[in-house]
Amino acid sequence: MLPEERKALILEYINANRAVTTTELLEKFDSSEATIRRDLSEMSTKGLISKVHGGAVSIQKQIAYDYNISEREGKNVEEKRAIAQYAASLIQSNDLVYLDAGTTTSYLIDYLENPNVSFITNAVVHARKLASKGYQVYLTGGRLKSMTEALVGGDCYEALMKYHFSIGFFGTNAVNHTDGFTTPDPEEAKIKECALQHTLSPYVLCDHAKFDLTAPVSFADFEQACIITAGKIPSAYHKDKTIIRADV
Repeated sequence: MLPEERKALILEYINANRAVTTTELLEKFDSSEATIRRDLSEMSTKGLISKVHGGAVSIQKQIAYDYNISEREGKNVEEKRAIAQYAASLIQSNDLVYLDAGTTTSYLIDYLENPNVSFITNAVVHARKLASKGYQVYLTGGRLKSMTEALVGGDCYEALMKYHFSIGFFGTNAVNHTDGFTTPDPEEAKIKECALQHTLSPYVLCDHAKFDLTAPVSFADFEQACIITAGKIPSAYHKDKTIIRADV
């Protein structure tokens, strides 16, 4: 096993277990004590973990809040636009597209070129924007969550259950190998989970700042969707085959 592969696996193991001992790591990865200690020191220096006496603890950050739409719009705009432009290029004629609520998914609409596409969305703003460009668009229905301007709740969930999307684009508040894709709101998580499970080719649009974070509620495992990203993502994700770089 290459050193970088071993360190990536060690990081994943530490984040999954929150705190581990050096002895645990010796047994798990069949490496010498000197190698494990060196790996932990390097990872600690890079700010990936916190090295403590006899082992290491996870420093994976926790997000327990939601930004409102106006706060999100000003963050990492250049990255989000690169991600959105790449995502839009994946849409083909006659696709039935699910477009999740969010700022990056909203930018995607600016780069649409194929007119023969239908959209389902749980975002009122997205629906209005798509309709103004002449696209056939359907709203899911449900309760409007004012902070994120997303439709949620039982009516929204039931509406999504009947669809089978050829491609879908989702937002996320956080992503990591252990917890997958997460968001603070259980209702939004339920809608994302349902729509993603009904999508043949799901993509999560995720700028670099959301990696190695976790929010309270998971809506998909890491392997369940491809990620389209941009910016400087953590090295532990560089070899993931499900990650597409929009800025390379």
